[in-house]
Amino acid sequence: MISGQCSGKAAQTFVSSLKSTARFARACKTQISSPSGQNCVRMAPLEPVALGVRMSYRKACLILLVVSSTAALAQVSRSEQVQIAPPLVRAIDPPAADATAASLELQADRLRADKLYLDALDYYHAALSKKPNDSRLLNKIGIAELMIQRYKAARKAFERAISADREYADAYNNLGVIFYEGKKYGAAVKQYEKAIAVDSSSASFFSNLGAAYFSKRDFDPAVAAYQHALELDPDVFERTSRGGVQAQLPSPEDRARYDYTVAKLYAKMGLSNQSLEYLRKAKEDGYKDLKNVYKDVEFAELRKNPRFNELMAVSTPAISN
Repeated sequence: MISGQCSGKAAQTFVSSLKSTARFARACKTQISSPSGQNCVRMAPLEPVALGVRMSYRKACLILLVVSSTAALAQVSRSEQVQIAPPLVRAIDPPAADATAASLELQADRLRADKLYLDALDYYHAALSKKPNDSRLLNKIGIAELMIQRYKAARKAFERAISADREYADAYNNLGVIFYEGKKYGAAVKQYEKAIAVDSSSASFFSNLGAAYFSKRDFDPAVAAYQHALELDPDVFERTSRGGVQAQLPSPEDRARYDYTVAKLYAKMGLSNQSLEYLRKAKEDGYKDLKNVYKDVEFAELRKNPRFNELMAVSTPAISN
């Protein structure tokens, strides 16, 4: 028979370092009932366990100590795990029943600027309930629906805006965008032309018209529309690329031709920086007729620019179809 104390200095030191084993340490120092009626300090060996192994109480204490320590360490490990909390959901108060249509519209505009389109729609509809069939509100509702790609609802809103005001150029243009997104380029052209008939001072209308013609592969009217857009606003393409609908060009070849066309238009207007940028894009997209840059009259002045020669000297791998 092997007997002994379960609380040695080493065991007590280890136990004291782990709060989770404090109860076990105290239990070993007090009397614990056992089959032999002895306490933890002196007791007979345990009866054979299920596996047929006889062990002393010291060994039992040691095993329990290790198991308790492992459990305590596992608990510490779990408490030190870092978990990213779910993103905070911004709570937007519902539209106030006594708010004016103007204040509701203003709040909706702010929410739309923050890209909180569903909340913006709540406020726009609340404003619309106070100003039924208001063309401006209907147009803004259509824009918000368009931004979340609910094209059917957006189309309905734009059509209602046009019904409310037949001279509302923006609504015609935006309805054209719906057709354009649905790849109905002919229908888009008709809406853009209606918008231009009402307001011919908008560069965006001509830019959209050019995109629709270009997507139809009607390049001559596309170039004419784009040129008119640039004459109205030389930065129209940059603004569109940041926040508007992109021209739908299905192949690298079409993209390259588009870039070359825009580069030529910028060169014709004497805007060398923009022309070189689009010429670089055309080269990267593998425009097959890039050699025309040396004979097209629009690039006559640009060819005198040292940056033009640097650009053309760089070898760029073409993108295959």
